[in-house]
Amino acid sequence: MSDHPKLPTRPLGKDGPQLPRLGVGLMGLSGTYGLPAPDEDRLAFLDELHKRGKVFWDTADEYNDNEDLIGKWFAANPNKRKDIFLATKFAIRKNFGNGPGGLGVDSSPAYCHQAIESSLRRLGVPYVDLYYVHRLDKMTPIEKTMEAMVELKKAGKIKYIGLSECSAESLRRAYAVHPVAAVQLEYSAFYLAIESPKIKLLETARELGVAVVAYTPLGHGFLTGSIRKREDFTKPGDQRGILPQLSEANLDKNLAVVDKISDIAKAKGVTAAQLGLAWLLAQGDDIFPIPGTTKIHRLEENLGSMFVSLSSEEDQAIRELAQGFQGDRFQDSTGFSYGNTPPL
Repeated sequence: MSDHPKLPTRPLGKDGPQLPRLGVGLMGLSGTYGLPAPDEDRLAFLDELHKRGKVFWDTADEYNDNEDLIGKWFAANPNKRKDIFLATKFAIRKNFGNGPGGLGVDSSPAYCHQAIESSLRRLGVPYVDLYYVHRLDKMTPIEKTMEAMVELKKAGKIKYIGLSECSAESLRRAYAVHPVAAVQLEYSAFYLAIESPKIKLLETARELGVAVVAYTPLGHGFLTGSIRKREDFTKPGDQRGILPQLSEANLDKNLAVVDKISDIAKAKGVTAAQLGLAWLLAQGDDIFPIPGTTKIHRLEENLGSMFVSLSSEEDQAIRELAQGFQGDRFQDSTGFSYGNTPPL
């Protein structure tokens, strides 16, 4: 990756590759925060990511046409596949359960094998760099899922193994089968459950040498300044209206918190988004935020966060202000967050 701008890098986990401190979540390119743009615009955006050295890409098989889109980009840029560290995920299945939109969870070994073949076909590649178990299905012992992942690794279809939204105990049991490179969770100044002594996930990941990939690091857009009123997240294709943080009861209180964090940012000469990402980066070299965006100016803004340093007083002030943020995570209402699995 020597022809890329030099972004600060750290190893992904104890034995993982050196990656840029900031990855990028690509889910938004395929909807979620609004209707997707035309293919040519989305492919041009992937060009810009590559050009700027943002080469740690995060997708999943359930993000609408996201894997297909990345597959189109690889087909048009076959010589650039080697530059990209590509993470995708399996286990959330459509028409499989009674979750929103008929979603269910299947982390069985059989589905793991089936899902990787489908992902590789859509992506048009022989392997992915990091393969996550997106959620644990509460029926399959994690050891069984891990055995399937190890088979994929031995077959050269995946290089590293990850877990998403798992409990500390599940991570420990998984790691006993084979090293886990990364665990992906929602983590920001607003959501610190990963640090809690009850959940112990950050502590366990650090003990084992597992990197933490932090999704939704900007609070679903709160820190970008793009949310000020209900109309900002109720456009066609924007699915954020169901989030408790954005409910009528919580919106104004949360905007008041964001405004105070923005004041700290202004005093430093940075944006609130940059401050929020810099805060996460300051929590340790093992934390890799993956902010999602579809806009070049936001991409530039996010990149700037890697060069912002925080004093311990600023770190503490942000923590204290963020405690006033109201609304549980939507993920927690699904029953699959910090998931456990039955014993072997």
